[in-house]
Amino acid sequence: MKRILILSIAVLLAGSFVPTLTAADMPKTVVAVAASNADFSTLVAAVKAAGLAETLSGPGPFTIFAPTNEAFAKLPAGTVDNLLKPENKAKLAGILTYHVVAGKVMAADVKTMKAKSVQGSELDIKASSSGVTVDGAKVVKTDIVGSNGVIHVIDTVLMPKM
Repeated sequence: MKRILILSIAVLLAGSFVPTLTAADMPKTVVAVAASNADFSTLVAAVKAAGLAETLSGPGPFTIFAPTNEAFAKLPAGTVDNLLKPENKAKLAGILTYHVVAGKVMAADVKTMKAKSVQGSELDIKASSSGVTVDGAKVVKTDIVGSNGVIHVIDTVLMPKM
């Protein structure tokens, strides 16, 4: 009888336990992943200024070639500040969407090719034994995975051919 009672209590307790997910348990989008890394603070500020944070937090999937703060610092003085102005929102959005390809492309799947960016222009991707470049920018870190895509870190801001 005692054994049955203990077993009944265990079954009741097991049946009443319903795991819940908190926001911390949910996988992060590529935007949230970038926002959690201080090396992407300029990129995240630009994504917000261009009004792209919500879009890039959507279902995707997206492959983002993400320039670091150091890459933005290579631009001529005043360029970033000028692009962040409200009147340059469309131009900024064009530059940023040039860094994005639809789909989730992991480093192991990269090959020399042309890839259409979300902005509409083609990116020149070259893969060799010495590494991968995108329009001449060196890919310095790969496969930072988010719930809606992947980030590959580049050392230069890409500029679309307009």
